[in-house]
Amino acid sequence: MEHLVNSKVKEIELSGIRKFFNLVADYDDVISLTIGQPDFPTPEHVKKAGIKAIEDNFTTYTHNAGFIELREAASQFVNKKYGLSYSPVNEIITTVGASQAIDCTFRTILETGSEVILPSPVYPGYEPLIKLAGGTPIYVDTTKTDFKLTAELLTPYITEKTRCIVLPYPSNPTGVTLSNDELRDIAELIKGKDIFVLSDEIYSELVYEGTHHSIATHLRDQTIVINGLSKSHSMTGWRVGFLFAPEDIAKHLLKVHQYNVSCATSVSQKAALEALTIGIDDANDMKYSYKDRLDYVYSRLIQMGFDVVKPNGAFYLFPSISQFKQTSFEFALSLVKTAGVALVPGSAFSEYGEGYVRLSYAYSMEQLTEAMDRMENYIMNLK
Repeated sequence: MEHLVNSKVKEIELSGIRKFFNLVADYDDVISLTIGQPDFPTPEHVKKAGIKAIEDNFTTYTHNAGFIELREAASQFVNKKYGLSYSPVNEIITTVGASQAIDCTFRTILETGSEVILPSPVYPGYEPLIKLAGGTPIYVDTTKTDFKLTAELLTPYITEKTRCIVLPYPSNPTGVTLSNDELRDIAELIKGKDIFVLSDEIYSELVYEGTHHSIATHLRDQTIVINGLSKSHSMTGWRVGFLFAPEDIAKHLLKVHQYNVSCATSVSQKAALEALTIGIDDANDMKYSYKDRLDYVYSRLIQMGFDVVKPNGAFYLFPSISQFKQTSFEFALSLVKTAGVALVPGSAFSEYGEGYVRLSYAYSMEQLTEAMDRMENYIMNLK
């Protein structure tokens, strides 16, 4: 019966990140720096709020967009943190993680033949969802601009078919952020055009120098902001995300969301309310720890001779391996087999990620130290 499966589904593949993670899972004594999973537990007070929700029988359907107190808290959170203003009544939707928010967005705004511009290397989760919605991903090589999508770089890729530009900053896999001026330049370039911006800001609370900026402050009417609690509050398994969009767009996003999942999990919503209010600054301690790990791992990579852009957000480094004359997959597999360290091949992040590997430093300092020691020995033997 496989021949009856939707052709678009048959054409997409599993994430290259997960494929490599699964490939090396059976190797012994491997330090895996592959998955973007915070190594902190969900804050205790947030967990207790989830437990209390169960004990209070808050286990039924909520409003499709999420119960109103949570949307009010989300509205206040992004206003206080980033200067964004969205009505909790009709411009905010609680989703099942940021991934579902991305899916809802593409299925709402794309039609067959619509083009979506992606700054690459880029998280591999966008392309399949674009294709399933009938769109065409258009990759822009950012390797010559320190992985930043600039207005100048973007200009030649805009066509009559361009429906959306994805701004995934802070970036997975590079950790790079865009400044307020850089965002303003992009906003001025496309303002008034029939082009949406999907601004994926899931790592917004993990910015090390300065503060996070959103293009929605410059281009509100054309921007759909996606955020969530997976990275900021170490709540990956709770699956809570948010869509922020102007009312005339949000009402259509809500229809897709409604028929997709009805509503986000009620218990997780209660935990999310606690996170956004009492835990509004919970990310800070994690952020300071990540910054220490970043400084350590970056300095070790530089000492080993890697060419690597120092990021300003998220918890990834994306060093070049071009000096070793191997594909990213060959290098990563050899590193696992020889040194017992697992990184993600850059090719998992589009063709423009070839020649790089992604390293997640969302691991303990002990693990990172041992991993860097093993890598250093491996590199010395290669040379």
